[in-house]
Amino acid sequence: MLDRLTDNLEIWSNAAGNPAVPRTRKRLRRIRERTMAAETIGFVGTGRMGGPMAGRLLDAGYSLCVYDSQSEATKPLVARGARLAKSPAEVASSADIVLASLPTPDIVKAVALGSDGIVAGNRATVLIDLSTTGPGAAKAIAKGFEARNITLVDAPVSGGIKGAVNGTLAVMVSCPQATYERVQPILKHFGKLFYTGDKPGTAQTAKLANNLMAAAALVITSEAVAMGVKGGVDAKVLIDIINASSGRNSASEDKFPRAVLPGTFDFGFTTGLSYKDVRLCVDEAEAMGVPMVCGSVVRQMLAITNAKYGASSDFTSIAKVLEEWAGVQMRG
Repeated sequence: MLDRLTDNLEIWSNAAGNPAVPRTRKRLRRIRERTMAAETIGFVGTGRMGGPMAGRLLDAGYSLCVYDSQSEATKPLVARGARLAKSPAEVASSADIVLASLPTPDIVKAVALGSDGIVAGNRATVLIDLSTTGPGAAKAIAKGFEARNITLVDAPVSGGIKGAVNGTLAVMVSCPQATYERVQPILKHFGKLFYTGDKPGTAQTAKLANNLMAAAALVITSEAVAMGVKGGVDAKVLIDIINASSGRNSASEDKFPRAVLPGTFDFGFTTGLSYKDVRLCVDEAEAMGVPMVCGSVVRQMLAITNAKYGASSDFTSIAKVLEEWAGVQMRG
């Protein structure tokens, strides 16, 4: 009804040039957002990233129905009033819009299309996938939803746990324009939105490109700082020089000061997930006919780090591999 009233007001405005109509439209948008906040939203995957994002929706006044295969992950949200479901299908039978934040493409596909997945629910018409799955998985899920008239909103996020907590994530979104307008009031609670188009997978392509560059910056910065320390330059001094010069990057400005120089290696993103993202990126690029020469080297460095320190290690452990190879410690 609000949509029809808004459309009628737009026609009236175009015909009469009434200056009060834009103000009325703004009031209607605020009413629509308050109405949406009173609705129940589903959330599947409430771990290190999903938990804080779901918490922000509770902060905004949404009612939540949540599910995670690890029941411990849902307890903080349930304690705040979220309703606990027994399966993704139950979540999709409790809400019109379901969000998912999950670790791998296979898990996302099982949650979306499995026998007890979103597709088996009887209410949801939109799945907002906040995971990093790659464009191939996004296209497969969108196609699998067609028979049930469920729309996939491909919405991978970047910015880490800190961004999820503070609502400062970059949220890349691809979906039909009308659906984008529908879900904007929800997604805006997570950070800044970047609409990449209406085709499934374009947001995933953007996310993989970003994550490849983030990992590449960490690899090359680790090599450069290891060389500097081996040559007698203090690690912190070298990082300060890099950050005041043309070599500055996300690793030198953030990851090294926070996790490498203190020796904590606890930036908050696992080696296993970074390896998965870069592997996906290189595979997708090669399938498109785009050579990934540097990307393949970054993938190999992550494979070595993953083998040596384990998938659950922090991906800044790449620097530890370089420390061992160079016989130095990058501290300061």
